[in-house]
Amino acid sequence: MDEIEWWEFESPAELAEQAAGDIGFVIESAVEAHKGARIALPGGKAAEPVLAALVRNGGIDWSSVTLVPTDDRLVALDDPASAHRRLSDWFEAKGAEIVSLVDESALGDYREAGRLADARLALLDWPLDLVCLSLGDDGHVAGIYPGPDLDGALSGPRQRRAVGLRPDPAPEGDGGDRVTLTAAALSSARAVMIVISGSEQKSVLERAVEDGPLSRLPIGRLLAELEVPIDIFWSA
Repeated sequence: MDEIEWWEFESPAELAEQAAGDIGFVIESAVEAHKGARIALPGGKAAEPVLAALVRNGGIDWSSVTLVPTDDRLVALDDPASAHRRLSDWFEAKGAEIVSLVDESALGDYREAGRLADARLALLDWPLDLVCLSLGDDGHVAGIYPGPDLDGALSGPRQRRAVGLRPDPAPEGDGGDRVTLTAAALSSARAVMIVISGSEQKSVLERAVEDGPLSRLPIGRLLAELEVPIDIFWSA
């Protein structure tokens, strides 16, 4: 685990504006350095204030940006629960390219869905310029949940960038199979930002940092893999 810097904000709106500004700076720098930016963003509702602030950022050349969901539910692309649909709703009209982790031909087979997502991601230039992560109160990150597929997502082959995963136990009100970026894909990014809110998520993240590679939480194990500075944005 590399250097971690905490940034505390008075309100979610203030956090969202600062996070969006930092993401915009990374995009601008990446476009200048290699003519394009590759960013992984969460598609869940918790990230919506940051996504909305990004849309309002008038200085971003979205036609040079490729967006990848950090994870997605194994549902049709037009399903309201689809992270791909949410990112498309926010950014497609801006000109960004949205890469789907879900192939609708494999909705009934999460392992095959992960294989197809991995093949699609292999067509991109790597590494990602930035990964923005949200956190579950139970310590899951991206779509990396406890269950029989956890080790494959965290400790699988380094060249594997996406896997299918079945949470077990299924999270209450948020169950279903997933496709997620692997720890190897996330940890290869040039920059990592984690956006959290509330005292519970802060406590979970502090415990994960303290436990390091011995953490029982997916976020703790991921943090132990990261070798770039990590910015944590938190609002009470």
